[in-house]
Amino acid sequence: MNEGPAAVQTDGAAGSSSSHVLEVLVVATRLGLTSFGGPVAHLGYFRDEYVVRRKWLDETTYADLVALCQFLPGPASSQVGIAIGITRGGLLGGVAAWLGFTLPSAIALVAFAYGLRVLQVADAGWLHGLKVAAVAVVAFAVWGMARALAPDRERATIAILSAISALLWPTGPGQVTIIAAAALVGLRLLPGIPAPATTQRQLPVGRRLGATVLVAFFGLLVALPIARQLVGSHGLALFDSFFRAGSLVFGGGHVVLPLLQAEVVPPGWVTGEQFVAGYGAAQAVPGPLFTFAAYLGAVRGPRPNGLAGAVVALVAIFLPSFLLIVGALPFWDALRVRPGFQAALRGINAAVVGLLIAALYQPVWTSAIRGPADMGLAFAAFGLLALWSAPAWLVVLFAAGGGALMSLVAQ
Repeated sequence: MNEGPAAVQTDGAAGSSSSHVLEVLVVATRLGLTSFGGPVAHLGYFRDEYVVRRKWLDETTYADLVALCQFLPGPASSQVGIAIGITRGGLLGGVAAWLGFTLPSAIALVAFAYGLRVLQVADAGWLHGLKVAAVAVVAFAVWGMARALAPDRERATIAILSAISALLWPTGPGQVTIIAAAALVGLRLLPGIPAPATTQRQLPVGRRLGATVLVAFFGLLVALPIARQLVGSHGLALFDSFFRAGSLVFGGGHVVLPLLQAEVVPPGWVTGEQFVAGYGAAQAVPGPLFTFAAYLGAVRGPRPNGLAGAVVALVAIFLPSFLLIVGALPFWDALRVRPGFQAALRGINAAVVGLLIAALYQPVWTSAIRGPADMGLAFAAFGLLALWSAPAWLVVLFAAGGGALMSLVAQ
C-alpha cells in the first residue's frame, strides 16, 4: 500500500467494513444537521468530533488533511470530511461522509425551491431580505479573505486586476482564464514557501488508483464541454456546468458564487433574483454552502428541473471534490514541499478575492440594493457579522424579518 498524509484508524481497524461505513454515515449526518457557521466553523466541528472525541486520527494527520484540502479546488470542509471518511472506511466511507454531511442542507434548499414555485412569493418582503443578507455575507467574506489572501501590494494588485477582468468578462471561460493567469503570475513573481515535510503514513488509497482517478477528473473536465456541444442534452449541459464550477473553486464556499452565476444566469436557467434569494437561504442552513447547487437545479429551466435537476446539479458539483481527494491523497507529501506549487496557489488565492469582489457587485448588490432602506439593512446585517460575530443563520433571519417589515411599511 502506498503512503501519504492520512493515517489509518487509531484503533487499528482499517478498510471499508460495513460497520465503519455506517458509523461514518451516522456521525457525518449529525454534523450535517448541526454544523452552522461556514467552512472555518465546520473544520472546528470536525476536529472536535473526529480528533478529540472519537480519536479516528491525530492532530498532525488532521492538520495535513486540512492543508491538502485548502490546496485543492472545491469546498474545503466537505473535502476534509470525505478524506476522513476514506481513512476510516475506505472509498465507501468517503461516500458515506459526503452523504451524511451534505444531504440535510440539500434537502432543506430543495424544499425552499419548491416552496418558492408553489407559493409564488417572488415579491415577498422576507425574500428580498434574503437578498440583502447575501450582500452582508459576501461583503464579510470579501473582507476576511482579502486580509488573509491579499495582504501585500503584489497580491492586492492581482485581486484588483482580477475583479476588473471578471466584471468585464463575466463568463465561465473568463473566470477560468483569470485563475490560470493568476497562477502563472504567482509562479513567476510571488515567493513560494514550501510546507514542512511530515512523516508519511499508510493510506487505503494507492498511487495507481490515485493516478487513474486524476486522469478521470481531467478527462471529464475536457470531455464534458465537447460532449455537451455534440449531444445537445439539457441534462448533460447541467452536469457539465456544475462539474466545471466544482472543479475551479479555489478559496472556499463563497467563491462558488461567481462561477455558478456565470453558468446559470446568462443562459436564462435561473433569474438573477432567484439566484440571490437562494444564496441567501443557503446561509440559514447547516452544512456545506455547495448544496446551493441543489436549489439551482430544482428551480432551473428548461428540463431537467425539480428533484431530478437538484440531484444532477448536486452530484456534479461535488464529484470533482471526491475525485481530487482520492487522486491527491497518495501524492500530497511530495507536492506540498515544492515552492512552485505554493507560489502558484498564492496567486490563485489573490485572484479568488478579486472574483468575489466582482460577484459582490454583480449579481449580489445589483439584485438586492434598491434604495437607502436596503442599504441600511445591509449595513446592520454586516455589523452583526463583523462586530458582534453573530452566526450567519441568525443574520439571515434578521434580514428576512427586516425585509418583511419594510414591505409592510411601504404598503
